[in-house]
Amino acid sequence: MANSAYASGLNLDAMMVPVRAATVYAAQESSLYLPGSIVPIVQVPAGSATAQVPLMGSVTATVISSEGTGTDPQDFDTVLPSDTKRTISLDLHAARTVLRDLGGIDTADMGRILGNSIAKSFDKAVTTEFKHLTQQEAGATLALADIFTAVGTIRGNGETGQLYGIVGTNQYANLLTAIGNASFAGGEFQNTAMRNGFFGTIAGVQMFVSSYINNTDMGVTNNPQAAIFSGDAVKAAMQGGVNIEVARRPEAVGFDIVASAAAGAEAIDGDRGVIIINAS
Repeated sequence: MANSAYASGLNLDAMMVPVRAATVYAAQESSLYLPGSIVPIVQVPAGSATAQVPLMGSVTATVISSEGTGTDPQDFDTVLPSDTKRTISLDLHAARTVLRDLGGIDTADMGRILGNSIAKSFDKAVTTEFKHLTQQEAGATLALADIFTAVGTIRGNGETGQLYGIVGTNQYANLLTAIGNASFAGGEFQNTAMRNGFFGTIAGVQMFVSSYINNTDMGVTNNPQAAIFSGDAVKAAMQGGVNIEVARRPEAVGFDIVASAAAGAEAIDGDRGVIIINAS
């Protein structure tokens, strides 16, 4: 039999310190653009607040099918591509809070929450630039044919690289419904979409879903539904990455927690992307 005079959590529970499990109490959209695979990110060194992206025009190649004779020129004529540029200015995205010692809130958990807010702010900044892409009107319901038309427009403008698609959450169900009809019955594309909701690749376009394709987050009024673009349509710039800093603040008897990122985005070439809208 245990000695009742011995102290433990069994008989002195008032002395126990509660441990709080980490939890996500607010919905956060995983950043689509911070990895840099969909929208390329140009790294800006410290000491500079802008990134310059060159836009070099194409030139026509000369074809020689036979050698000239006599005084005919034998060298190729020199050509100079057009030289234009886009400048991406960095903005400072930051979120700060102060945690007093009273309360025992984990600084790591709070830092993660603030870091998610920076990722959200950056994603919105990138998404806003989609409004400068070539506009294509569609009906109230986004259809697969709208994506096919957008791809045709981009390919017709000379873009041959990988294309990416960002579909608004308000149109996600409409596309899945279209994929689920009899036209795609029995195909692996339909099976994959129905199993896990992953769009996969439609007409060579890698499809993703975002809740920021809307009037409010993009600052427009034309009801955007989806954006189809190449990696040269929109670019982002960043100095370092997302930083989480914790510093003792004696005046507050606690810690300062600051999450920040110096970043910006700019539409580079609107002909290499399409924003599908419902202007009605």
